Amino acid sequence: MIRFAIVGTNWITRQFIDAAQETGAMKLSAIYSRTQAQADAFRADYPCEQTFTSLDELAASPEIDAVYLASPNALHCEQARLFMSHGKHVICEKPLASNLAEVEQLIACAREHQVVLFEAFKTASLPNFLRLQQALPEVGKLRKALLSYCQYSSRYPRYLNGENPNTFDPRWSNGSVMDIGYYCLAAAVTLWGEPQRVQASATLLASGVDAHGVVLLSYGDFDVTILHSKVSDSSLPSEIQGEAGALLIEKISECQQLSFVPRGGEKQLLSQPQHSNTMRYEADTFVRLVEQRQVDHPALEVSRITAALLTEIRRQTGVIFPADRHEV
Repeated sequence: MIRFAIVGTNWITRQFIDAAQETGAMKLSAIYSRTQAQADAFRADYPCEQTFTSLDELAASPEIDAVYLASPNALHCEQARLFMSHGKHVICEKPLASNLAEVEQLIACAREHQVVLFEAFKTASLPNFLRLQQALPEVGKLRKALLSYCQYSSRYPRYLNGENPNTFDPRWSNGSVMDIGYYCLAAAVTLWGEPQRVQASATLLASGVDAHGVVLLSYGDFDVTILHSKVSDSSLPSEIQGEAGALLIEKISECQQLSFVPRGGEKQLLSQPQHSNTMRYEADTFVRLVEQRQVDHPALEVSRITAALLTEIRRQTGVIFPADRHEV
């Protein structure tokens, strides 16, 4: 049984705890919060043995095997390094860190201390995404892909009203491409690896983060266009086009539905049954990696390439985070 702690007491943490405990191989053992009152309130819904208000004390606890990090993006690197240096496995919400330099530090730290570092990119573990990978040859020679994730943020009205929610604050390494554009980028990297070239454009808010943008990835004889936005909605599916047909994916982050349209033919549904809590599959993957002590797993390279792309996209679009000033 993997005894795990959580850092971050928000909705996504609740969803992960439910998924993790349903694996039958993970047990919530500790809650961290900056205040005892908040830790106690969360513990009322999710009973566990311990609560902490000190990250150092949590890291030093011999009763914790792994930590799930759902703190703000800008804190991921420092917190993950702390826990890994104390021998704890880490599953960290996406994006893994603020920039490529931080991600490379984390991968090196995991290898040094022989612990599992896993970025919680749930899409890659979903049954429909795995089916998508199997179905790729059916489209024939690849020519184009359009990966789209545009979703009007529930926090955008607060920003328009003069508040400064974390979602639109560069101090926390946030913005459209770091949040939801990430899913499209990481999906492309998982499917096709590192592109030969990347070109990006974006519209920036006055706060300094991107509101929406477009990314073009060139893979030689085919290209991938990524549309991302936190200030508008889209009902468009993502699409992968080949000379023999096209694959359609509803909501790329969840892969809610997958279908194939052969050239000149009728749409064929390829969707597989999926758990209502789609974080269940990433929890299963993390359990497997920990049980097998698989420190050097393939997802680390996906994380590194995705971080390199995110860093280059922000360079091209002029989005700068405080964390970038600490790059080595």
